[in-house]
Amino acid sequence: MSAYADLSAEQQKMVDRLLTETEAAGGLAPLDLETFWRENELARQNPFGRDIPHCAFGAYVTHECVYDELGIEEDYYRFEHDEPWAMELSKRYNDLAEKVVGRRMLREKARDPERAWPRTRELYDIFEADNSWVGGPKGSWWLSQSADSQEELAALLDRVEKRLENLRDFLLPENWESEKKRLLALGETVPRYRGQRGPCTFACSIFGVENTLMLFYDDPGLFRRFSEIIGRAILARAQVLDAEAGHTPETASRGWGWADDNCCLFTPEMYEAFAMPIHRQVFGCYAPDPQDWRYQHSDSEMSHLLPLLGELKLKANNFGPTVRADEIRRHMPDSAIHGQLAPFTYSRNNGREMVAEFLRDFERVGDTRGLVFSGAGSINNGSRLTGMRLMMAAVQRYGRYDG
Repeated sequence: MSAYADLSAEQQKMVDRLLTETEAAGGLAPLDLETFWRENELARQNPFGRDIPHCAFGAYVTHECVYDELGIEEDYYRFEHDEPWAMELSKRYNDLAEKVVGRRMLREKARDPERAWPRTRELYDIFEADNSWVGGPKGSWWLSQSADSQEELAALLDRVEKRLENLRDFLLPENWESEKKRLLALGETVPRYRGQRGPCTFACSIFGVENTLMLFYDDPGLFRRFSEIIGRAILARAQVLDAEAGHTPETASRGWGWADDNCCLFTPEMYEAFAMPIHRQVFGCYAPDPQDWRYQHSDSEMSHLLPLLGELKLKANNFGPTVRADEIRRHMPDSAIHGQLAPFTYSRNNGREMVAEFLRDFERVGDTRGLVFSGAGSINNGSRLTGMRLMMAAVQRYGRYDG
C-alpha cells in the first residue's frame, strides 16, 4: 500500500516539491542542520511539549546501515566480535554522516575491557535456554527452545522454582565479589536490569510458538503457571542485581521496557491471561508512578491488543508499521508514538514514500503532539544517510508546530 497514493493532491505536491529540490541539490535535501538538531533535541526531550518547534524525529541510522553505505559485504558477526574492525568501520561511516546529517551517529571508541562487568546469568539461563549465533556472517543471536512438551515444560518450571529459592548464587559468577570490588573502585556501577524480551516472545522462545499458543486451550492451568513463574523470575533477577548495587525497593531506579514482537500472535484473551499479569507485576514494582518510564516495542501487527496495552499507561511505544498512529493515539493519549515509518520503506531508500509516511502520520496525530517519527521496528542495512536527511528536511519543513 502506498502512503503517497493516499495523500491529498496538495500533500503530494509537498512531497514532489521537496524531492525536486533534493535532486537539484545533488541528492542532499535542503536543510538547516544546526537549527534542526537544536530544535530536535527540545522535541525529543518532551514530544508533547507545547513549546517545541516541530515534531520530534527519531529515525536515526544504526550500525547495521554501514555496509550498504560503505559498499562492503555484510558481516554482522564480525561487527559484534571484532571491535577494532567495527570501530574502524564506524569511524569511516561517521566521517560521511557528519557531512550528510551533521552528526557522528555511531560509537567509534572501543570499550575498555578492564571496565567490563563479568557476565551474570540472564532470564533465559534461569529457564535453561541457550543463546547462540545462528546464520554465519549475516546471522543473529537466536534463543533456543528448552521444553518441547507439556510434561517437559512442567518439569522445567519445577526446576526454575527451585532455582529461584537461591537465585543469587545461580546468577553471579565465581569471581563476582572480587570483580565487583575492583570495578566499584574504578567508579563503575552494577548493571541494572530494566528491560526484557517481552512475555509472549520469551515464552515462545522457551516453549515454541505453536506449543505456547495451544497451551492456552490444552492446559489453561499450566499456561497461567508459565506466566506466573516468568513474572517471578524477572522480578527476582532484578532484585538480586539491585541488592548488589546497594539498592532497596525504595531506592532502586524506576522504569521498564519490553521488546515483544510475538505479542501479535496472542488473542486478547490469551494476552490478558499471560502477559498482562506480568506487566502489572513488573510495572507495579519498577514503574508504579505516572512519571515512571513504561515502554513497549512490538514491531508487528498487534492492533487487536491496543485496548489492553492502553491500560498500562505506557510512556512510549514502538509498534508495527501497519498499526495506525491515530489508532494508537485513541488508546494511548499520553504515550509518545515512536513510528510509523515502515522499515523497508527506509531500507529500500524510497524517498517519496518516506516523506509521504511522515505527512500521513503527522496529519493523523500532529495536533495531539507526542509523535517521534521513527522506524516502526528495526532500521536495517540499505537505509541511507541521504534518506535520513530527507526525512529530517520533511520534519523541519512540514512538521512544524509554530506555523
